[in-house]
Amino acid sequence: MSETLHSAAATVARWRSAEERGDVDAAVACLSRDVVLSSPLTEQFRFEGSDQLRDFLTSAFTAVKDVRYHTQTGEGDAYALVYRARVGSQSFEEVQLLRLDDEAKIKEITLFGRPMPALTALMTTLGPELARQQGRRGLAALMRASTIPVHAMVTFGDRSMVAKTRPAARWT
Repeated sequence: MSETLHSAAATVARWRSAEERGDVDAAVACLSRDVVLSSPLTEQFRFEGSDQLRDFLTSAFTAVKDVRYHTQTGEGDAYALVYRARVGSQSFEEVQLLRLDDEAKIKEITLFGRPMPALTALMTTLGPELARQQGRRGLAALMRASTIPVHAMVTFGDRSMVAKTRPAARWT
């Protein structure tokens, strides 16, 4: 195995371990200075640079608990990692597409998650936490108040309406 491939695999292993422990400093040590994270919740902004990612990870590790990776694939400069976790009482699964630079540091993170009720639960927690961390308590309260109805509708739909449309479901 070449030194670069070995280093990339070691970076990915350190990243996984840091996330499972909720260790922000260890996670940030895996990132390139110009890292970019694409949010699964909105296209409105991306987190750019290790300082912004530190803030994001601090909030994410507060909101997301019990991260347990179960699948990893990839080689060279691209890896896909899959884990299960929870936000509040909602379990969810997330896929991370990681791209590494020539120094085996993570330069790009793209996130994909499911199911929708867990993602909206994350939205009601993570956005306000980021705003609080920035000292913007009023914005945090507004974000929470504006996202709770979305979460309630998605959760109601998932529990009440989606079940009625399953292939084996019968309308009563």
